[in-house]
Amino acid sequence: MHDSTARMITPATELGSAPCFRTEIDLDTGHGDVVAATLRISSLGVHEARIDGQPVGDDVLSPGWSSYEHRLRYLSHDVTGLLTAGSVLTVQVGNGWYRGRLGFMGGRAFYGDRLGVIADLEIRFADGHRQVVVTDESWTAGGSDVIADDLYDGQTIDARRRTTAPGWSLPVRVLDFDRRRLTPYIGPAVTRQDLVAPSKVWESPTGRILIDFGQNLVGWVRFTTTGPAGSEVRLRHAEVLEAGELGVRPLRDAQATDRFIRSGGVDFFEPTMTFHGFRYVEVTGLSLAEADQLEAVVVHSQLRRTGEFACSDELLNQLHRNVVWSTKGNFLDLPTDCPQRNERLGWTGDLAVFAPSAAYLFDVEAFLADWLADLAAEQQAADGLVPFVIPDILKFQPHPPEFPDPDSTAFWSDAAVWVPWTLWEAYGSRDLLERQYPSMAAHVRRVRTLLSPSGVWDGSFQFGDWLDPDAPPDAPAKAKADPGVVATAAYYRSLTTAAATAALLGFAEDAAEFGALAERTRAAFHAEYVAADGTIRSDCTTVYTLAIVFGLLSTAAADSAGQRLAALVAASGYRVSTGFAGTPYITEALTRTGHLEDAYRLLTERSCPSWLYPVTMGATTIWERWDSMLPDGSVNPGEMTSFNHYALGAVADWMHRTVGGIAPLSPGYARVSIAPRPGGALTWCRSSLETRHGRIEVSWTLTGGTLKVTATLPPGVTGLLSLTGHPPVELTEGTHHWPA
Repeated sequence: MHDSTARMITPATELGSAPCFRTEIDLDTGHGDVVAATLRISSLGVHEARIDGQPVGDDVLSPGWSSYEHRLRYLSHDVTGLLTAGSVLTVQVGNGWYRGRLGFMGGRAFYGDRLGVIADLEIRFADGHRQVVVTDESWTAGGSDVIADDLYDGQTIDARRRTTAPGWSLPVRVLDFDRRRLTPYIGPAVTRQDLVAPSKVWESPTGRILIDFGQNLVGWVRFTTTGPAGSEVRLRHAEVLEAGELGVRPLRDAQATDRFIRSGGVDFFEPTMTFHGFRYVEVTGLSLAEADQLEAVVVHSQLRRTGEFACSDELLNQLHRNVVWSTKGNFLDLPTDCPQRNERLGWTGDLAVFAPSAAYLFDVEAFLADWLADLAAEQQAADGLVPFVIPDILKFQPHPPEFPDPDSTAFWSDAAVWVPWTLWEAYGSRDLLERQYPSMAAHVRRVRTLLSPSGVWDGSFQFGDWLDPDAPPDAPAKAKADPGVVATAAYYRSLTTAAATAALLGFAEDAAEFGALAERTRAAFHAEYVAADGTIRSDCTTVYTLAIVFGLLSTAAADSAGQRLAALVAASGYRVSTGFAGTPYITEALTRTGHLEDAYRLLTERSCPSWLYPVTMGATTIWERWDSMLPDGSVNPGEMTSFNHYALGAVADWMHRTVGGIAPLSPGYARVSIAPRPGGALTWCRSSLETRHGRIEVSWTLTGGTLKVTATLPPGVTGLLSLTGHPPVELTEGTHHWPA
């Protein structure tokens, strides 16, 4: 749209929430039939476009949330089948991320206070004639039936305004807007994905009607109703119940409430300019029988499911399903921390550790490439600093008092390096690495300026092993693991990854620079943090885990660290003792150092804190805290408690690679490792993955100590079957059985 004459337009006078824009399309006559028509459209705010009342596409909440000051995305719709002579194009624009509330520090309209739309409709006729309709001063505007809309607080729809709202005669004006900010979507749009019916409807102890949809999900509720004009239906959403009532305290001040005002006739309501994270809904204004007819609409980015996993332990299967649902709920246009409270931000640390799991479960290459484009734009504007969240809304808000002035932060800022490399391993896209390489290099070079004279990264603020289960509930950064150990280990991993990327792309000087710096960092880590007897400073599970998995130790030292790690895990009663930094990697560290059974015991422990404790408490998504709900059914008293956070579900990567046995040996799975490691009480497992080369399948059974493995590789793919105690076996395409 850069070369289009379309202008960004806004109502000449403020019309409140969700104004509508309109133009009549007078087709050029004398050129035959319309053979093609493409609508390119974007907005300041979220939009819904229709031609003669019909949606132009399946998308909702477009154009989503990007770093608006750098990138505003547009969608292209084929509308050939919708156009007729005299068609009317209308666009409704709501507040969305652009003008609505954002962030946990309060405030709204950080990007601008005027909603707008920019559109370009290109029409081609049978004789080759081209007609273009663009947004300009000829359009008109009017009000709508939406009288309030906010992502955090919900949407209010007044059906009476569907016939009495102001007409379309109000003028528009042109906004000052740089069209060079416009960019096509890289990733998929947000769409409706599924419909979920109530599993239970009842009255609470205080007489309120409650609905349980049986699954913590993200989206909204829709329904048809009749009733007196002006009467209201109100829906309030939450993830949990507490004391038999809707548990809204974890939402903080997000209202998560939709209101529907009836017209007096038959009214259909669907609040498509908000979204909620919820399992339960409190209903006012409907009977029990009417409430049972409501349906929840699941909404997230259009992602193709690629990876499957199932095993003989149903609790592990539910854990895996919980990871899948948390991915769905938080991959709504961008990867967020949570979808329900007054936050919903693209925290870089969460994705840095979770990306490998996501890339197995879904095809996320384009989705995350879009987010990485925002990361690179924000980073460049911040002189190499990768912000805590992408898009960086925190720069517009009062600085959180518990954090000092931010700079690059281990794990969080390392997303600039780790996520592109994860996508390279999963999909083999060299183009993505080439595009993100400047961002990767800028990150490791900026951190170099933050190192102490001893060469370790210990002088700036760190989240560290965030949410260590032993940290005070109100001080989640006060972990057992020394933050310098965590940060330096993470930096070493980024340096080795950046060096490998530079070598792959042919930047030999950079590869040498990053490789040498990695070796200096590794030496500094040992000099500063590793004692003569192999003990690592702070002597806790996370520090040994990171040192082992990130490759900071020699083989002998790693074996010694593995022994200490296994001892600490056993001393904890096989309950989780790691936070954000250690949790994704601890089972891998145990496995690599010969403690597979300890890894299985850790994974299958049921007491709190553990991965399976939430499952035993009825969780259907991954929780932010191990004890987001306490054993007595009450909600954790802390101010930071979410029941839909995917980060701690990063253990799914180990489940896929080690339990399921599928891992890439070359980028994009052109060559595959088939290396299942049965353990615990498991007797069978099935896993599969749709790769760029086709479908890989692995299944195994363990009966009376006898292991049987079946693996299927697609055409052109080779593999290596590696089983404990047996020599490796080369595999070609087709189905293989072991023993043969």
